[in-house]
Amino acid sequence: MSLLWLRFALACYFIGLVYAFVALTRTSDLFSRIALHAASLGMVFHFVSLVEVFLSGQVVWVSIRNGESMLAFFSMSFFMIIYAIYHTTSPGVVVFPVVFFLTFVAAIDQQPVLLTALVSHEGWLVAHIILIFTGYAALVLSFGASLLYLLQERRLKSKKPTSLISFLPALEVIDQIGYRSLLLGFPFMTLGLLTGSVLAILVYGHVNFFDPKFSLSILTWAVYMVMVFTRWSSGWRGRRAAFLATFAFVAALAAWAANYFSTIHRFAS
Repeated sequence: MSLLWLRFALACYFIGLVYAFVALTRTSDLFSRIALHAASLGMVFHFVSLVEVFLSGQVVWVSIRNGESMLAFFSMSFFMIIYAIYHTTSPGVVVFPVVFFLTFVAAIDQQPVLLTALVSHEGWLVAHIILIFTGYAALVLSFGASLLYLLQERRLKSKKPTSLISFLPALEVIDQIGYRSLLLGFPFMTLGLLTGSVLAILVYGHVNFFDPKFSLSILTWAVYMVMVFTRWSSGWRGRRAAFLATFAFVAALAAWAANYFSTIHRFAS
């Protein structure tokens, strides 16, 4: 049943996907509201799916499907928080396709599982997964805001009026969305890495700093920290902050791919 609810959510997210592509060429307040309501309904189905996974006794971290489903849900949750604050659906141009893709892949039943000895410490592992995925979700939104900033800046400099310029908020607003996403997600990313390190010590007695999953996760966190620090102390913003956010997102993708090679937790058929 959890998979059925997830596919209902996918159908709702599809409307958001269509909206993301349409918004690149023309604006429509009606379509924006429809996409927003569809995404909200999709989140309800998605939440029910995740709850059923937990209640069924399955461990949510065993398969890639459940992990990607959780990341998609958290990403959409962050988008809704940003919408509540700024009343703009413009980040959906990036967030909706990412959420749809993650949910689509998660809706495929047969996927690799996560081979790990960490399941014996269930409480720590649940905390680690929730915290780290929340940090990743904030990074997705920050990355989306960075792309929108670069796009809006380029179009404004070209002085060619397009519907996309009127659709996107001011550069200052886009910059603030990216910055606040970082501030919100950084503590979760930090605590997620700390709980992961505690898990490794509990299970293996030490932390393997040369494990690709750990080293790439540290790299992602380091770039995350640099972004927050430079914004806080040096006032970095705009283009430089956008490029840093993009680099952090790429590092996060590499850290996820490292699950296929990690000795700590590894995906396998």
